[in-house]
Amino acid sequence: MRQDIYPCSSFLLIQDGQVLLEKRSEHKACDPNLVAIPGGHIEQGESPEQALVREIKEELDIQAGQYQHICSLYHPSAELQLIHYYAVLAWSGEINALEADAVYWRSFAQAELELDTAADKLALAEYLRLQQTI
Repeated sequence: MRQDIYPCSSFLLIQDGQVLLEKRSEHKACDPNLVAIPGGHIEQGESPEQALVREIKEELDIQAGQYQHICSLYHPSAELQLIHYYAVLAWSGEINALEADAVYWRSFAQAELELDTAADKLALAEYLRLQQTI
């Protein structure tokens, strides 16, 4: 049985040793009510980077500046997602939660405890692992 794969881009906003998390709306089709790393689906014809820039504007009302790819992971949800994770180290604008119920900053240790999906936890761990090699 073939299952469609839905590509997504997610972003870890990093500032002062903290990461921005979102509390997803109960009305979301995928992963309602979960604490997650923000992101969304890649639209037809978009690259993961183009989706990142669009999603960060749609979700948080900010403009992505400096960002780097961290990893890509599968996440089984209501659909099978292939999530391309990015660390966003610079942006412009004021952060506003436009699609989530709330967004808030957490230390890396606290974020690991609060994140509800294995893929998000792995992406955060990979970001931290990569920082140790730099």
